[in-house]
Amino acid sequence: MKLDATENLRFAGRRSVVLASRAAVASSQPLATEAGLDVLRAGGSAADAAVAVAAALQVTQPCSTGLGGDAFCLYLAADEGIVGAYNGSGRAPRALTLDVAMSAAVDGALPPFHAHTVTVPGAADAWAAVQSRYGRLPMRRVLEPAISLAREGFSVAPMTARWWKSGAERQLSAVRYGSELLIDGIAPTVGRRFRNPGLASVLEELATDDPRVGRDRFYHGWIAERIVEEVTHEGGVMTTDDLAEHRGEWVDPISVAYGDYRVWECPPNGQGVAALIAIGVYAAFRRLNPGADRVTLMHAQVEAMRIGFADGAAHIADPAHTSVPVNELLDPVYAARRAASICPGSRMEAVGPGSAVGSVGRDTVYFCVVDADGNACSFINSNYTGFGTGIVPRGCGFTLQNRGRGFRLDPAHPNCIAPLKRPYHTIIPGLLTRGSGGKPPLDAAAVFGVMGGMMQPQGHLQVVASMVDDGVDPQSALDRPRWQLRDGDPEGVVLVEESMEDELIAGLEARGHTVERVSGPERAGFGLGQVIAFGEEGILLAGSDPRGDGQASGY
Repeated sequence: MKLDATENLRFAGRRSVVLASRAAVASSQPLATEAGLDVLRAGGSAADAAVAVAAALQVTQPCSTGLGGDAFCLYLAADEGIVGAYNGSGRAPRALTLDVAMSAAVDGALPPFHAHTVTVPGAADAWAAVQSRYGRLPMRRVLEPAISLAREGFSVAPMTARWWKSGAERQLSAVRYGSELLIDGIAPTVGRRFRNPGLASVLEELATDDPRVGRDRFYHGWIAERIVEEVTHEGGVMTTDDLAEHRGEWVDPISVAYGDYRVWECPPNGQGVAALIAIGVYAAFRRLNPGADRVTLMHAQVEAMRIGFADGAAHIADPAHTSVPVNELLDPVYAARRAASICPGSRMEAVGPGSAVGSVGRDTVYFCVVDADGNACSFINSNYTGFGTGIVPRGCGFTLQNRGRGFRLDPAHPNCIAPLKRPYHTIIPGLLTRGSGGKPPLDAAAVFGVMGGMMQPQGHLQVVASMVDDGVDPQSALDRPRWQLRDGDPEGVVLVEESMEDELIAGLEARGHTVERVSGPERAGFGLGQVIAFGEEGILLAGSDPRGDGQASGY
């Protein structure tokens, strides 16, 4: 029987929401979801399971994520009632000045896969930090499923095969060790068994009893040396000191009220603030226009997101290098003023001082876990553009991210590239709590995310609105047709999925928006989301996006 190669994918199937009485996992790969469940059944916490899922996704979906990339996490510990946030993003090398970057620039930007776009990978540190704070099991046990998948192999899923092929042709074929992620020089096809012994060896280095010991092996030992060896070979300036000095950090999460709930995100240098600006403005619009119809509300969402993107592009940067006015941008008074500027019947001519961020990657993995004690983990991991730069450290079986593409090369902009600076980050996990006040102890309502470049804040807005305003379950919220501002451009075209109702599209066009339909496999560009919500009587409701290969499951 011929396996579907996704050439004529229509996303026409239907999924029921998954119900679980104790614990649940939702990820973009069934094997990764099973890895998380295995660790939960062994007595692990949501943190243990999340790291198991992250590692299994590195094996089964390397075209989107891995140890060569970065990670962010939101975690609500049920016994504390507090949301913890971890920024696992890496910094530019110490020697990467603006002048060095400009020497390699083309048309005012770094080439998408240049070695100068490799920032220090933060994922290994993030895995260790989250697991050491909230985990129960030895890291050795947590990484067992992923090591087994890498050693013994796995069958490549349909959408993953499509993305893998694209990355093989675009990135892996251009570097000297790209063959480590290929079979006989080409990407594995649908159902093909793929083994990654190099990655298994790396994961075994991390598989210690104490996660901090394994973390240090990544940033100080032979793995670090091979990362630097390959970045140097490709013309980069990263050193072993850059890796040895890396530290992610626990940070205070940011949030806004939405109805009787509160939406939580990680603070800058990530774009969670753009999502919260849009959510806050849209909530204020609904209060100002209580009788608005469906078309007007969709128009208002688009307008609110235009505002969020414009403000985000103007201000989001590394807070260690510049002041980011987060409190002012999330002030309810500011949201109300911005909402009042939205005309229900027409598109705003201008939304603010910001502009499009520029070319961005949309290849990421988002996943979430809730354990039997009610601990909730929202986690995201990414290479940025598919396989990132495509650069593979010798014998390591993973690629290095090109997250440095998130920098600007404008010395007047707060997000301008600089040594030891973190770039504008697209990847954002989300978390929803009951009660609009935001004071602990907090009561988890849902963990959620919609990965994929500039789609992410737009997906957060749409999924939250669907669940809170319309009361739909997580799977139904993920199944709904989506819209997006292309590349996050506040002045750009509004893309809509082909299944969007004609009435809604016509309503947007009548209000001055330029709308384009998107069909087939390209609908994956509208994001691949996962959600786990806390229902009545302790039941968990979990969903996984139909646009990808994922699976939600529980017990």
